[in-house]
Amino acid sequence: MQSIAIKAFIKSILGFPMTKIGLSGGIDAGGTTFKCGVALANGEIIAKQRVDVTTPVETVAQCLTFFRQYDLSSFGIASFGPIDVDRSSPHYGRILKTPKPNWSHFSLKAAFEAGLNLNVVVDSDVNGALMAEVTFGAARGISSAAYITVGTGIGAGIMSSGEILGRPYHPEFGHIAVKKHDVDRGFPGVCPFHGDCLEGLTSVRALKKRWGDPIDWDANHQGWNVAANYLAQACASLVLTLRLERIIIGGGLMLAKNMLPKIQTEFESQLNGYLGNSIATADNLICTPFYGDDAGLHGAIDLGKQAV
Repeated sequence: MQSIAIKAFIKSILGFPMTKIGLSGGIDAGGTTFKCGVALANGEIIAKQRVDVTTPVETVAQCLTFFRQYDLSSFGIASFGPIDVDRSSPHYGRILKTPKPNWSHFSLKAAFEAGLNLNVVVDSDVNGALMAEVTFGAARGISSAAYITVGTGIGAGIMSSGEILGRPYHPEFGHIAVKKHDVDRGFPGVCPFHGDCLEGLTSVRALKKRWGDPIDWDANHQGWNVAANYLAQACASLVLTLRLERIIIGGGLMLAKNMLPKIQTEFESQLNGYLGNSIATADNLICTPFYGDDAGLHGAIDLGKQAV
């Protein structure tokens, strides 16, 4: 019913059927949900649907049911990692070894190309979100920036001097080491590879492990301060290494309104005046996405247009 109503509306306004408009599709493929979206040529998203991540076959089938309602001209996927994003690789678009059951070595590109009969462009979820924010969002006009996502896992897309770093691979920033907070001395972390790396301590999965779902925390819960400490360390590592002009932090945890100011305050405390005025103050340097929770989806849709 939704697609019929959208088609009728567009036809009544523009005077021609939906097949002539050049609709673009995309997926922000996260570890918990796949966010599916369809956009007009101007980038306006006209339809969205979330699909819970189960097995690859079930998840892809549900996504295809949604997308087959539309006549798409392009399609992109901004996916959780690790994933092969080397466009010259015979395994381009394939998930690499992952702790997510049943997803290791599954090819998102092949599955959606077969299901939609379209050429599918694939990149990491954070690279996609970063490109969207650089083009029209919080990093517009900036040549050195990063996008960090904090959800089921943690990842970062990084741009320096206008170039996305890590090509033909992508950074695995979630697995950097961080200094443990005092309250975490006895917590081993949840990363199956590294234990107490950034992701192992700060992902939503890690926070749930020791304190339950953050959605249930009150404003004074200690988990906010612990997470802010680790994310500020991550921001400091990026700034001290690459002298970035903007760090955008998105993902489910950042939907909590108190997180951003806590990270900004902790960041300035950790740097302790080092570098003086040669870096932006935290409130200008660290921000949330212009596109909010849809940054990755906009990035995925824009990726697909590269193949047209």
